[in-house]
Amino acid sequence: MSAPVDTPPAPEEQPLHSNPGSNHHFLRRAALRRRNPKLRETDVTVTPEPAVKRAVKATMLGNAMEWFDFGVYAYLAVTIGKVFFPSGNDTAQVLSSLATFAAAFLVRPLGGMVFGPLGDRIGRKKVLALTMILMSTATFAIGVLPGYATVGLWAPALLIFFRMVQGFSTGGEYGGAATFIAEYAPDKRRGFFGSFLEFGTLIGYTFAAVLVTVLQTVLSDAQMLDWGWRIPFMVAAPMGLVGLYLRMRLEETPAFQQMEDESSAHAAPQEQVPFLQRFAGLWPAITVCIALVAAYNVADYILLSYMPTYLQNTVGYSGTAGLMAIVIVMLILMALINAVGRLSDSIGRKPLLLAGSIGFLVLPVPAFLLIGTGHWISVFAGLMLLGLPLLCLLATMSSVLPALFPTALRYGALAIAFNISVSLFGGTAPLAVEALVSATGNDLMPAYYVMAFAVVGIIAVATLKESAGKPLEGSPPSVATREEARELVQAQYDRA
Repeated sequence: MSAPVDTPPAPEEQPLHSNPGSNHHFLRRAALRRRNPKLRETDVTVTPEPAVKRAVKATMLGNAMEWFDFGVYAYLAVTIGKVFFPSGNDTAQVLSSLATFAAAFLVRPLGGMVFGPLGDRIGRKKVLALTMILMSTATFAIGVLPGYATVGLWAPALLIFFRMVQGFSTGGEYGGAATFIAEYAPDKRRGFFGSFLEFGTLIGYTFAAVLVTVLQTVLSDAQMLDWGWRIPFMVAAPMGLVGLYLRMRLEETPAFQQMEDESSAHAAPQEQVPFLQRFAGLWPAITVCIALVAAYNVADYILLSYMPTYLQNTVGYSGTAGLMAIVIVMLILMALINAVGRLSDSIGRKPLLLAGSIGFLVLPVPAFLLIGTGHWISVFAGLMLLGLPLLCLLATMSSVLPALFPTALRYGALAIAFNISVSLFGGTAPLAVEALVSATGNDLMPAYYVMAFAVVGIIAVATLKESAGKPLEGSPPSVATREEARELVQAQYDRA
């Protein structure tokens, strides 16, 4: 049978007058086709929107429950200091309570090192269910602990232990939740769906603030110290069961399922490769992740966790009024966050990250000056000046961070980098700025602290590659419908 017409002659049969340049061009294109074969329709991941929404809902609500637990402790820091630590010095009690808050962050990297690689090995869904069980159990346990007046030093010791259990479980939460949503979402809408993760964070903080505010309003100070503070912690048990139920009903992410299907034929099992060796080559991405997380978590924890303490102890503002102002700010952020996430899909992640980082460089001093007046309009305006740049970071970070890492190592690398950064910089921020304010007498120290980390954020964004609309590293393109998959495949031939 004769060869097809378009088959090039063998090298020895090439005519003497053939153009060497054209032969080189042909060979180069052939090599490129072998290295980068064209997509087939079966190569494209199609995840219908109802499945994506189920995954996002379960992950978001679970994340809300996790951060409800953390928010409750932050908003009750003053009361917890009085219940669990010796009396005599109000500032010492608050610092002790905030130090216990920070203690949970010491074990978060350990949780990331355990749960992250485990999630890459056995699946995202199972690990996220386990973190939910640990968090709800530890939070409920705090709610039934006896105080210092009853058991003495055992009270703060037990409080620190269960706070560390909370921190250990949270070490596997954010990395897994962000990975789960990112691997389910279509490439063109990853920013929009990823923003729901932080929407869940705001729900958790808001519910915690509202519940604490209601209790402080309807109960006397004596009742709050005696038993009222326990109620928010005990709510964690039924919330945890709901979150666990929703997560257990989910299917594993398409990207992980595909990796599992291909791993036996194309790669050695992960557990046979040394831990550090598996992350070799990822250190530039890990460094960028640590810097980005530090920049936005310092601002996040100062605004959402530390601000009630600052308003009450430094500004002399009513605790209830301060919480209500923060609740209003969080409700506004919740109303806007998904629109900003959608915007990141159209204009890119980097412009929004840069806007948020620059905002935290120029706005904190005016914001804290307004807050320091103590007038409710000024306080609200100052909180909003901090909330708007935070919105730019919150809405995009859940889609930016998972895109830094390949599928096979995504959960582990993200969990480790995220929690190292949060432990060193985010979780310690309330304690650090309260100590700085107490030591210097300068009420603007929180503003300067945020500004310093804003510079870190700007540098990190400058080194970041744009990921909007692109497939995750190590994963095929992801779309919402079979028609989009056909259009994506056809577009390759239209460009050829």
